[in-house]
Amino acid sequence: MTTMRFRVAVVEDDAGVRTALRQLLRSAAYDARTFVSAEEFLAAGGESEADCLIADINLPGMSGVALLQALRAKAPVRAVLITGRDDPATLELIARAGGVTVLRKPFSDSDLFAAINDVLKEIEP
Repeated sequence: MTTMRFRVAVVEDDAGVRTALRQLLRSAAYDARTFVSAEEFLAAGGESEADCLIADINLPGMSGVALLQALRAKAPVRAVLITGRDDPATLELIARAGGVTVLRKPFSDSDLFAAINDVLKEIEP
């Protein structure tokens, strides 16, 4: 029996959060790559290398929602959006994302893993 190692891309501008998420995901046997911006993720071809995308909603430059929409225009995307804000502008972005799990920071490890497992459940190992 072969065990599939899922590839998770994290797009997060906060270095501390980005590092913590990478370490957490790797400790759970995910192949985790991190990116400081949506533009870096796209330039690196991250969408073709990730089974799941975790993106901060409020990124400088292209937002996490805009990234998700750009990716969805090309192909289905498995994603979890994260945010530390609940101001009206962020709530509007969340509404526009539609059909995606959103976790509010701080979130628990178990909530993150549940969200990832939910979006990855249709992939056969």
